[in-house]
Amino acid sequence: MKKTFELVHPKIKLARRVDAVKHEVKKYVKRERNKTLPDDVDFWDFDCKFGNTEQEAEIVHLSELNKLIDQTQTQGLTSFYIEIIVKKGLRQQIQEDED
Repeated sequence: MKKTFELVHPKIKLARRVDAVKHEVKKYVKRERNKTLPDDVDFWDFDCKFGNTEQEAEIVHLSELNKLIDQTQTQGLTSFYIEIIVKKGLRQQIQEDED
């Protein structure tokens, strides 16, 4: 998902529009996580970027997106850019040292 969300709408209030964007992001992530995993993959991971525009977007963690979307409301922004790219995730095995 690479999308610029507009928060200004003639009939919909800002708070409701922000909730709609958060719901759309959550729905997209859920849909991607429910896809069948290949044999060599442990889980679906996500690379995320967030910013006022596509050029200003910075790398963020998926769990920070809701907080950043809420901040746009307090900052009075009219639009923002979100990029969520699915990638294969592999669990790291912890090796225990024996003494």
